[in-house]
Amino acid sequence: MSQKNELITQPFNRSILGKRILIGAIVALALMMILIGGVEGRPEWGAYWKIRPLVVITLAGATGGACSYLIERWIPPVGWRKVLVISLSLIVYLFGLWMGTVLGLNGTMWN
Repeated sequence: MSQKNELITQPFNRSILGKRILIGAIVALALMMILIGGVEGRPEWGAYWKIRPLVVITLAGATGGACSYLIERWIPPVGWRKVLVISLSLIVYLFGLWMGTVLGLNGTMWN
């Protein structure tokens, strides 16, 4: 009796991964720019206080985009699994954005 290996090996596509990372980073950066766009800083925050939240949320968005690609490679989106992949990717991305927002704004707007 032979054992059947059902692991599907898919080639690692760098262009799709790069697009997902770029889209995730741009969406996160746009949301943070909207959030802190009209806020006046306090003197104790320093002159360049907006740089930290923008960098942290951009990295969090890029990581969320990469996780989306990896989840799709891990669970092939066929049939009902497509809903699972989209839902799981969205949950991971939103959690990453929330954590990036908290870490980026810690000490300034969220003290």
